[in-house]
Order: sequence, then C-alpha cells, then structure tokens
Amino acid sequence: MSGVSEDFVTIALPKGRLIDSIGNYLSLCGCNFSFTGRELVTIDSENRLKFLLVKNADLPIYVKHGIAGLGICGEDVIAETGYEFYKLFEFSFGSTRMCLACRKGDKVSPDRQIKLKVATKFPVFAERYFHSMGVPVEIIKLSGSIELAPILGLTHYIVDLVETGNTLKENNLEIVEVLSWVKVYLISNPAYYKLNYKRVDDFVRRLKEGRH
Repeated sequence: MSGVSEDFVTIALPKGRLIDSIGNYLSLCGCNFSFTGRELVTIDSENRLKFLLVKNADLPIYVKHGIAGLGICGEDVIAETGYEFYKLFEFSFGSTRMCLACRKGDKVSPDRQIKLKVATKFPVFAERYFHSMGVPVEIIKLSGSIELAPILGLTHYIVDLVETGNTLKENNLEIVEVLSWVKVYLISNPAYYKLNYKRVDDFVRRLKEGRH
C-alpha cells in the first residue's frame, strides 16, 4: 500500500460535473476543503483528510494502486476498469441514465443476422449489455461528441450518459431505451479498508449523518 499517507485518509475526487456537488455535500458533514488555482492536492480544515483531484476516468486507477485509499465516482467509471472495490456509501446526487439512442426515426430492430454498430465512451458496459441480449454488435469507442456517430452514419446507435437529454434533442437524436441508472459511490481499495477500517468507518458515518 505504498503511496497512501499514514497520517491522512486520502480520497480521490473527480474533475468535472460532480466536484461542486461533492464539495457541498462534504461541507454538510463538516469536511471543509478547497482547491485553489491549479492545485490538485489539498488538506481539509481539520487536517484529517487529504483530497486528490484527478481525471474522472483515472480515479479508479489511483484507488486500485493505493495512491488514494478512497475515491468518489460513478459506477460507470468503475465498470469500465474491471477492478473490484468496496462500495461504502451511495450519494444522493449525481445519478444519471445510461441510454441507448439513435437518430429520430432510424431505430434498427435487433437482428441476430445483422451486426449493429454502436458508438460509446463505455465499451465494457455496452458490450456486456448487447451480449446479454444475444445481439451481435460492433462497439466503436469514441472519446467525445459521440452524437456525431449516428448523424454521419458511422453507427446505428450510441450508448451514453444522459442527464437532461437536451444535447440529443438538439442533434435530432432520441432515446430508444434507458439501459441503467448510474449512481455515485464512495469506493475503497479493499486492502486499504482492512488496514484502516476504523478511520474509514468514521468517515462513512459522517457521510450518513449529512445525508438529507
């Protein structure tokens, strides 16, 4: 477990859409901290917690390799890594939908004789879903603006996280099916938890007391 400080509970936080909600929630629990400027590491006001600000997709890697004992992220990110973590707490914010979408009027019925083409940022999730349905599929991984894939004829469908659905509507796309609800969790490196369960359980207790 080299890399994790013995003096702090070290928690990896994701850059992006969740960080403000995480900060607000933790402040309700008496965990006050802030990142200033381009700062990526900070300590809370009680000098008990160390927070690392990392790219969302990289967060499970930092927890897996013991750089952080804990992390806060969506289960979509966890699933893509294939790593096993303890899920210690489910947050009340950040839940979103993993959806199958296509161009309006272009829905293609699943056919075991036709291999569907699907663009996604979440290839592990998408492949598992279609295989569970027994539908032949070609997964094309894209890293941004995947709405273009069906518009330009690259794929029949996209699988992506959808919050409001406005981006889909603006690009003449429609949701075909909600495949899963994606929730946000506090995760732990199993080895770290076994060695530090008292301090970790204390932190989880504070999270539960802040839930509303």
